[in-house]
Amino acid sequence: MVTDIDHIAVAVADLEEEIKRYRDILGLEYCGTEEVAEQKVRVAFFRVGATFIELLEPTSPDSPIAQFIEKRGGGLHHIALAVDDIRGTLGELKGRGVRLLSDEPASGAHHSRIAFAHPKSFSGVLLEFKQREPARE
Repeated sequence: MVTDIDHIAVAVADLEEEIKRYRDILGLEYCGTEEVAEQKVRVAFFRVGATFIELLEPTSPDSPIAQFIEKRGGGLHHIALAVDDIRGTLGELKGRGVRLLSDEPASGAHHSRIAFAHPKSFSGVLLEFKQREPARE
């Protein structure tokens, strides 16, 4: 089911300021920024080996990331696991009693399909399941 760790996501209030920190202080490879309208975020990407760190800045006050920052401040938001078949993975997870935040995949960065498992299903950790390339339907 899971093939790799795709990325680790960090919620931030000021994307440009955090880009400077991760790029200029840590020396990470900055791979660009993308807005994901459906998720109401701007995302900056940093490659660390085969995995990415994604910085998430809300683009709207009703964004889940804005709500996260309001409640907890910035910080670790989720871990994304790569899968080959998002719909199949969601079915398997439901069959194993995992509580999902949505039964249908949503659009993610880089034209991916994503879905989240409720943190209560995994010791308080929000897990994202990401199919890197959309299935041909």
